[in-house]
Amino acid sequence: MIRSRAATDLPACVVALRVVHEVDGYPLNWPAEPEAWLTPPGLRGAWVAVEGEAVAGHAIVTGAGELSRLFVSPQRRGAGLARELIAHARAAHGGPLVLEVANAAAAAYYERTGWVFTGSAVADWTAPDGSPVTLRRYRSA
Repeated sequence: MIRSRAATDLPACVVALRVVHEVDGYPLNWPAEPEAWLTPPGLRGAWVAVEGEAVAGHAIVTGAGELSRLFVSPQRRGAGLARELIAHARAAHGGPLVLEVANAAAAAYYERTGWVFTGSAVADWTAPDGSPVTLRRYRSA
């Protein structure tokens, strides 16, 4: 089930995000304040995919329609949760979305599912080893 994220969901979201970080390296840099990272300035909407009490996935929309903080717990992948979260976010936003990714597997997912590559740029932050990070930009079709 996809529903709006409540403040009381944040601890479970952080637990799920930690697993994603350990398995996939997302986010590339673990945030000092993960709950704040999941609730950035300009937040327009936040959703969770839940199974019982467990958070299985998460997504937000910020700014001018930017999809962000999208993740699905590794044990729930392949069930279409990312696609459902994206569809829910897009419907709630009322139009096309944009996003940036640094992870090659995430970029491949977006390309497979019809997102349009619009360019790349070097991030204003670095990888844990201090190296530059290239962000790939996409817009929904």
